[in-house]
Amino acid sequence: MKTILVAEDNDSNYILMTYILKRDYLFKRAKNGQEAVDMADEGGIDLILMDIKMPVMDGLEATTRIKAAHPDLPVVALTANAFDSDRQLALQAGCNDFLSKPVSSEKCLSMIAKYIGK
Repeated sequence: MKTILVAEDNDSNYILMTYILKRDYLFKRAKNGQEAVDMADEGGIDLILMDIKMPVMDGLEATTRIKAAHPDLPVVALTANAFDSDRQLALQAGCNDFLSKPVSSEKCLSMIAKYIGK
């Protein structure tokens, strides 16, 4: 089974993501961008759902660092910031794609399957 890293500092958002993912994927949690970078470096992650606004290191900086070390690891920005400029910043940082919160389970699972299958 594929493993998703959910980089999310908000407990309720993380719980929602576990509900969406639990049938089809294993998952791990990073509560800030630095933890996400460290966990990506440890390996065993197939895709990252990256919140943008997090403590210690934001999701844009974390994505830039992760993609520098692991260019083939898919990173999907998952954020409440739904403006086109936010999407552009996420893509410039190296995110492969972008989902706006609140995200539907169908849309989230479809996005994940696009990159790593089921």
